[in-house]
Amino acid sequence: MRFPASFVLSAAAAALLVCAGARVSAQAGSSSSSSGVQTQSPTSQPNPAYVSIDPLANVRYDQKWDLSVEVAYQHLKAGPNLLQGANLGGLNVNGSYYLAKRWRLEGTVRPFFGTSGAAPNTFINSAGQQESIQGPFIAEYLFAAGPEFLGPHNKHGDIMLHVLAGGAYGNFEHDLRGQSPELVGFYNNQVAPLFIAGGHIDLNRSAHWVFRMSPDATITHYGINYGQKYRQWDFNAAFSVGVEYKFAKNRK
Repeated sequence: MRFPASFVLSAAAAALLVCAGARVSAQAGSSSSSSGVQTQSPTSQPNPAYVSIDPLANVRYDQKWDLSVEVAYQHLKAGPNLLQGANLGGLNVNGSYYLAKRWRLEGTVRPFFGTSGAAPNTFINSAGQQESIQGPFIAEYLFAAGPEFLGPHNKHGDIMLHVLAGGAYGNFEHDLRGQSPELVGFYNNQVAPLFIAGGHIDLNRSAHWVFRMSPDATITHYGINYGQKYRQWDFNAAFSVGVEYKFAKNRK
Protein backbone atom coordinates (compact mmCIF):
# COMPACT_ATOMS: atom_id res chain seq x y z
CA MET A 1 0.00 0.00 0.00
CA ARG A 2 1.47 3.27 -1.14
CA PHE A 3 0.96 6.50 0.90
CA PRO A 4 0.87 9.82 -0.85
CA ALA A 5 4.02 11.86 -0.58
CA SER A 6 2.17 14.69 1.13
CA PHE A 7 0.91 12.33 3.83
CA VAL A 8 4.40 11.07 4.54
CA LEU A 9 5.79 14.58 4.86
CA SER A 10 2.96 15.61 7.18
CA ALA A 11 3.52 12.58 9.45
CA ALA A 12 7.24 13.26 9.61
CA ALA A 13 6.64 16.91 10.56
CA ALA A 14 4.20 15.89 13.31
CA ALA A 15 6.70 13.39 14.73
CA LEU A 16 9.39 16.06 14.84
CA LEU A 17 7.05 18.47 16.66
CA VAL A 18 6.16 15.79 19.26
CA CYS A 19 9.84 15.04 19.93
CA ALA A 20 10.67 18.71 20.22
CA GLY A 21 7.82 19.26 22.70
CA ALA A 22 8.91 16.31 24.82
CA ARG A 23 12.49 17.62 24.93
CA VAL A 24 11.34 21.10 26.01
CA SER A 25 9.15 19.58 28.75
CA ALA A 26 12.08 17.50 30.02
CA GLN A 27 14.34 20.55 30.19
CA ALA A 28 11.67 22.53 32.04
CA GLY A 29 11.27 19.73 34.60
CA SER A 30 15.02 19.52 35.10
CA SER A 31 15.23 23.29 35.63
CA SER A 32 12.37 23.22 38.14
CA SER A 33 13.98 20.35 40.02
CA SER A 34 17.31 22.18 40.12
CA SER A 35 15.59 25.32 41.41
CA GLY A 36 13.92 23.36 44.18
CA VAL A 37 17.25 22.06 45.42
CA GLN A 38 18.72 25.56 45.54
CA THR A 39 15.88 26.92 47.64
CA GLN A 40 16.72 24.34 50.28
CA SER A 41 20.42 25.30 50.36
CA PRO A 42 21.58 26.70 53.69
CA THR A 43 23.23 29.60 51.87
CA SER A 44 19.86 30.88 50.77
CA GLN A 45 18.64 31.34 54.38
CA PRO A 46 18.73 34.97 55.69
CA ASN A 47 21.41 35.83 58.34
CA PRO A 48 20.24 36.56 61.91
CA ALA A 49 19.77 40.29 62.59
CA TYR A 50 22.74 42.06 64.32
CA VAL A 51 21.70 43.60 67.64
CA SER A 52 23.63 46.72 68.71
CA ILE A 53 23.97 47.40 72.48
CA ASP A 54 24.85 50.89 73.77
CA PRO A 55 26.97 50.54 76.97
CA LEU A 56 26.06 54.13 77.93
CA ALA A 57 22.30 53.73 77.55
CA ASN A 58 21.71 53.55 81.33
CA VAL A 59 24.07 56.30 82.48
CA ARG A 60 22.44 58.39 85.23
CA TYR A 61 23.48 61.17 87.58
CA ASP A 62 21.17 60.53 90.52
CA GLN A 63 22.98 57.50 91.97
CA LYS A 64 22.88 57.47 95.77
CA TRP A 65 26.59 56.75 96.36
CA ASP A 66 29.79 56.79 94.37
CA LEU A 67 33.47 56.24 95.12
CA SER A 68 36.60 57.17 93.16
CA VAL A 69 40.26 56.25 93.62
CA GLU A 70 42.89 58.24 91.73
CA VAL A 71 46.66 58.43 91.46
CA ALA A 72 47.51 61.97 92.53
CA TYR A 73 50.18 64.65 92.21
CA GLN A 74 50.57 67.81 94.28
CA HIS A 75 53.05 70.65 94.38
CA LEU A 76 53.83 71.92 97.87
CA LYS A 77 55.98 74.50 99.62
CA ALA A 78 57.38 72.92 102.79
CA GLY A 79 58.42 76.27 104.25
CA PRO A 80 57.36 79.91 104.11
CA ASN A 81 60.36 81.21 102.17
CA LEU A 82 61.74 78.20 100.32
CA LEU A 83 62.73 78.74 96.70
CA GLN A 84 62.46 75.02 95.90
CA GLY A 85 59.08 73.35 96.10
CA ALA A 86 58.19 69.70 96.62
CA ASN A 87 56.56 67.46 94.02
CA LEU A 88 54.55 64.91 95.96
CA GLY A 89 52.79 61.75 94.81
CA GLY A 90 49.93 59.97 96.50
CA LEU A 91 46.26 59.02 96.29
CA ASN A 92 43.00 60.91 95.98
CA VAL A 93 40.07 58.95 97.45
CA ASN A 94 36.65 60.61 96.98
CA GLY A 95 33.11 59.63 97.88
CA SER A 96 29.87 61.49 97.35
CA TYR A 97 26.20 61.23 98.41
CA TYR A 98 23.14 62.47 96.50
CA LEU A 99 21.43 65.51 98.04
CA ALA A 100 19.25 67.04 95.31
CA LYS A 101 19.17 67.58 91.56
CA ARG A 102 22.72 68.60 90.53
CA TRP A 103 23.93 68.70 94.16
CA ARG A 104 25.92 66.10 96.09
CA LEU A 105 27.92 66.04 99.34
CA GLU A 106 31.55 65.05 98.70
CA GLY A 107 34.30 63.93 101.05
CA THR A 108 37.96 63.35 100.25
CA VAL A 109 41.08 61.84 101.85
CA ARG A 110 44.44 62.52 100.19
CA PRO A 111 47.80 61.28 101.47
CA PHE A 112 50.91 62.67 99.72
CA PHE A 113 54.59 61.71 100.06
CA GLY A 114 57.88 62.90 98.58
CA THR A 115 61.03 64.91 99.11
CA SER A 116 61.56 68.64 99.22
CA GLY A 117 64.29 71.11 98.56
CA ALA A 118 65.80 72.67 101.69
CA ALA A 119 67.47 75.94 102.56
CA PRO A 120 71.31 75.80 102.58
CA ASN A 121 72.36 74.36 105.93
CA THR A 122 75.09 72.72 107.98
CA PHE A 123 75.12 71.28 111.49
CA ILE A 124 77.38 69.27 113.78
CA ASN A 125 76.18 65.73 114.42
CA SER A 126 76.59 63.67 117.59
CA ALA A 127 79.97 62.40 116.36
CA GLY A 128 81.29 65.94 116.05
CA GLN A 129 81.18 65.87 112.26
CA GLN A 130 79.71 68.53 110.01
CA GLU A 131 76.70 67.49 107.97
CA SER A 132 74.02 69.02 105.79
CA ILE A 133 70.45 67.98 105.05
CA GLN A 134 69.45 67.76 101.41
CA GLY A 135 66.15 66.58 99.94
CA PRO A 136 64.47 65.46 103.20
CA PHE A 137 61.32 63.33 103.11
CA ILE A 138 58.01 65.04 103.91
CA ALA A 139 54.35 63.98 103.97
CA GLU A 140 51.00 65.72 103.92
CA TYR A 141 47.54 64.30 104.69
CA LEU A 142 44.43 66.16 103.53
CA PHE A 143 40.89 65.65 104.88
CA ALA A 144 38.01 67.73 103.51
CA ALA A 145 34.30 67.74 102.65
CA GLY A 146 31.83 70.05 100.96
CA PRO A 147 29.27 70.55 98.19
CA GLU A 148 29.67 69.16 94.68
CA PHE A 149 27.75 70.67 91.72
CA LEU A 150 26.92 68.80 88.51
CA GLY A 151 27.69 71.03 85.53
CA PRO A 152 27.35 70.23 81.80
CA HIS A 153 26.66 66.54 81.29
CA ASN A 154 25.30 63.88 78.94
CA LYS A 155 25.63 60.12 78.63
CA HIS A 156 29.25 60.45 77.50
CA GLY A 157 30.58 62.51 80.39
CA ASP A 158 30.27 65.45 82.73
CA ILE A 159 32.04 68.28 84.53
CA MET A 160 31.62 68.53 88.31
CA LEU A 161 32.70 71.45 90.48
CA HIS A 162 33.42 71.42 94.21
CA VAL A 163 34.59 73.60 97.07
CA LEU A 164 35.80 71.57 100.07
CA ALA A 165 36.97 72.61 103.52
CA GLY A 166 38.83 70.66 106.17
CA GLY A 167 42.30 70.18 107.58
CA ALA A 168 45.82 69.31 106.44
CA TYR A 169 48.40 67.57 108.58
CA GLY A 170 51.93 68.41 107.45
CA ASN A 171 54.76 66.15 108.59
CA PHE A 172 57.84 68.26 107.80
CA GLU A 173 60.25 67.17 110.57
CA HIS A 174 60.35 63.41 109.91
CA ASP A 175 63.74 63.43 108.12
CA LEU A 176 65.57 66.30 109.84
CA ARG A 177 67.79 64.08 112.07
CA GLY A 178 66.56 65.75 115.24
CA GLN A 179 67.31 69.27 114.02
CA SER A 180 64.90 72.19 114.19
CA PRO A 181 62.89 72.88 111.00
CA GLU A 182 64.36 76.38 111.18
CA LEU A 183 67.66 74.89 109.93
CA VAL A 184 66.16 73.99 106.55
CA GLY A 185 63.45 76.67 106.41
CA PHE A 186 60.54 74.23 106.91
CA TYR A 187 57.24 74.61 108.69
CA ASN A 188 56.76 72.83 112.00
CA ASN A 189 54.68 69.64 112.09
CA GLN A 190 51.06 70.76 112.48
CA VAL A 191 47.42 70.58 111.49
CA ALA A 192 46.36 73.56 109.37
CA PRO A 193 43.13 74.83 107.81
CA LEU A 194 42.57 73.57 104.28
CA PHE A 195 40.42 74.57 101.31
CA ILE A 196 40.20 72.72 97.98
CA ALA A 197 38.69 74.34 94.88
CA GLY A 198 38.34 72.51 91.60
CA GLY A 199 36.36 69.56 90.34
CA HIS A 200 36.20 66.46 88.18
CA ILE A 201 36.14 65.77 84.45
CA ASP A 202 34.41 62.42 83.93
CA LEU A 203 34.23 60.14 80.88
CA ASN A 204 31.56 57.44 81.28
CA ARG A 205 32.57 53.93 80.24
CA SER A 206 29.36 52.20 81.38
CA ALA A 207 26.41 52.81 83.68
CA HIS A 208 28.70 52.17 86.69
CA TRP A 209 32.33 52.79 85.64
CA VAL A 210 33.79 56.24 84.96
CA PHE A 211 37.27 57.43 83.95
CA ARG A 212 37.98 60.51 86.08
CA MET A 213 40.45 63.43 86.01
CA SER A 214 40.51 65.90 88.92
CA PRO A 215 42.34 69.26 88.70
CA ASP A 216 42.39 71.20 91.98
CA ALA A 217 43.90 74.13 93.81
CA THR A 218 44.77 73.37 97.45
CA ILE A 219 44.98 76.24 99.91
CA THR A 220 46.68 75.72 103.30
CA HIS A 221 47.47 78.02 106.24
CA TYR A 222 50.68 76.74 107.86
CA GLY A 223 52.84 78.62 110.35
CA ILE A 224 56.16 78.49 112.19
CA ASN A 225 56.77 78.70 115.94
CA TYR A 226 60.45 79.71 115.80
CA GLY A 227 62.02 83.11 115.22
CA GLN A 228 59.41 85.65 114.19
CA LYS A 229 56.33 83.47 114.51
CA TYR A 230 53.75 83.90 111.80
CA ARG A 231 51.39 82.05 109.50
CA GLN A 232 50.69 82.36 105.78
CA TRP A 233 48.37 81.07 103.08
CA ASP A 234 49.93 78.86 100.42
CA PHE A 235 48.25 78.13 97.08
CA ASN A 236 49.33 74.87 95.43
CA ALA A 237 48.28 72.89 92.36
CA ALA A 238 47.09 69.28 92.41
CA PHE A 239 45.98 66.82 89.73
CA SER A 240 44.82 63.21 89.84
CA VAL A 241 43.63 60.51 87.42
CA GLY A 242 41.69 57.34 88.21
CA VAL A 243 38.33 55.58 88.14
CA GLU A 244 34.94 56.14 89.75
CA TYR A 245 32.29 53.54 90.55
CA LYS A 246 28.58 54.38 90.91
CA PHE A 247 27.05 51.97 93.41
CA ALA A 248 23.32 52.39 92.71
CA LYS A 249 21.22 53.20 89.68
CA ASN A 250 19.45 56.07 91.42
CA ARG A 251 18.79 57.65 94.80
CA LYS A 252 15.79 55.44 95.63
